[in-house]
Amino acid sequence: MDAKVLIESFADFARTKNVDRPTMIRILEDVFKAMIRKKYETDENFDVIINADNGDLEIWRYREVVDDDSEDIWDYDKISLTEAKQIEPDFEIGEEVSEQIFLEDFGRRAVQMARQTLIQKIKDLEKELLFQKYSELVGEIISAEVYQILGREVLLLDADGNELILPKGEQIPKDRFRKGDSCRAIIHKAEIVNGNPKIILSRTSPIFLERLFENEVPEIYDGLITIKKIVREPGERAKVAVESYDDRIDPVGACVGMKGSRIHSIVRELQNENIDVINFTENLELYIQRALSPAKISSIALNEEGGRVSVYLKPDQVSLAIGKGGYNIKLASRLVGYEIDVFREITDIEEDDVDLNEFTDEIDEWVISELKRIGLDTAKSVLALSKEDLLRRTELEEATIDDLFSILKQEFE
Repeated sequence: MDAKVLIESFADFARTKNVDRPTMIRILEDVFKAMIRKKYETDENFDVIINADNGDLEIWRYREVVDDDSEDIWDYDKISLTEAKQIEPDFEIGEEVSEQIFLEDFGRRAVQMARQTLIQKIKDLEKELLFQKYSELVGEIISAEVYQILGREVLLLDADGNELILPKGEQIPKDRFRKGDSCRAIIHKAEIVNGNPKIILSRTSPIFLERLFENEVPEIYDGLITIKKIVREPGERAKVAVESYDDRIDPVGACVGMKGSRIHSIVRELQNENIDVINFTENLELYIQRALSPAKISSIALNEEGGRVSVYLKPDQVSLAIGKGGYNIKLASRLVGYEIDVFREITDIEEDDVDLNEFTDEIDEWVISELKRIGLDTAKSVLALSKEDLLRRTELEEATIDDLFSILKQEFE
């Protein structure tokens, strides 16, 4: 293989990978200089001249002529007078010899190795460019095509055919993909694993929801409305606190849109995730009330040092505050930055309800005391809560709570 064929084949390969001309020339120079170093031990007195357009390659070696008996005769940049005269008879001591080196002088094996090295360098460069590209795009939304569905991840291809990964843990639980589907997600992170770039996507990140709002709500994109905080239970529920710096703009109304037109497309993208948009405020009590919506709070007791908030509600509001699966109170706590404890407001016992003290022959007193500690004083107030909520708010074990529910339910059967 001569230099022309080698350079042209490499240049064609590089162009298909969108490698710019200066980078292409630099890679070629690096490979040829590596060949020179392998044969001559140094490349300091060599010039490599490449024309990638027509495949021309010139390699020149420069050495100073010295006397045959000189101590410097073995230096890499020196040549004896006798040897110099074999190149050109009229050379004299002190002159510089310019000698052209041809690719064939390196041997066929060295040329084949150079070709393989060139291809590998392009592949390495391609990986580096891919990593740099996606490192700069972390947090941005992307649309890619599903091409393979595996047990623990979904593989997608971007517009340039690069492989992207959507792990199971970054998928919304209700997501169902088929090959060829278009999938939207954010670029979660870019990393190098075993020398290869690994681009991870996410559909569960709060940033994904933020980007969807930016796409659907022009006021957010333009900076007229700011998203202060987003908390999510992917596929189930999300709470978004928004604020407007323009008094003429209603931030909640702008995000929801006329008859929900703006938020509906976001909800569909997130597999019908229930999204609560609330107006941010520095007034903590008001912020907590809004965060627990749609429940209506009767009173709030704030313990800032302990990082907890006790909220008291009427019996019919407790289940609303907790929400299905406890998501409402969990998300509200994360949104305001305080652990929220919900207490049933003590009122006169309903006619068909029963005071917990009536069950002392079946339920241990310490269990009743533990329930009263969190504001539960009647059978129905306990049954209004889920087992998960009682586990979170009391010191009771799961088996104890199961027995408790069984005893109290029998009272009303």
